[in-house]
Amino acid sequence: MLQEVVVGFPESLLVTEEQVVLSLHPHWKRLVGAVLFTLLVVAAAIAGLVYTPWRIVQYVILGVAVVLLIVYPLRRLIGWATTHYVFTTHRILLRSGVISRSGRDIPLDRINDVSFQHNIFERMLGCGTLVIESAGEHGQIVLKDVPHVERTHGTLYQLVEQDDGRPDA
Repeated sequence: MLQEVVVGFPESLLVTEEQVVLSLHPHWKRLVGAVLFTLLVVAAAIAGLVYTPWRIVQYVILGVAVVLLIVYPLRRLIGWATTHYVFTTHRILLRSGVISRSGRDIPLDRINDVSFQHNIFERMLGCGTLVIESAGEHGQIVLKDVPHVERTHGTLYQLVEQDDGRPDA
């Protein structure tokens, strides 16, 4: 039996008798490049400030560092935080974005096949790619960097099987 997961997902998006089973963000590995970039920019800015005697050049270095930190790492962090993979007892909800939002809902009864893949590095990190085949015009949905992809695959498969036994409304 699946157990409901308590999450911070808006109840207003759910239909009657629908329960959230699993709510995920992409794996934290999506943020590794942004963290390394941040460390590099901060180190370069500190070196520039220490070794540059001219005050105006120091202000330029600080300004460039702040812009670089806003453009790449902050954008990646916000993108990660606003991407949601939500599995409910009726459907899969995919949501992303802050200002420009996008979303997709896949009813469980439209899912034909669920598969996953992960390489050795992803296995060590505990993530992978979940591929969902659905009936309809869009066909295949590929969710990259899904945490605990094997467990998520099993949960989704179980949800689809349970949905097959549910009477149509």
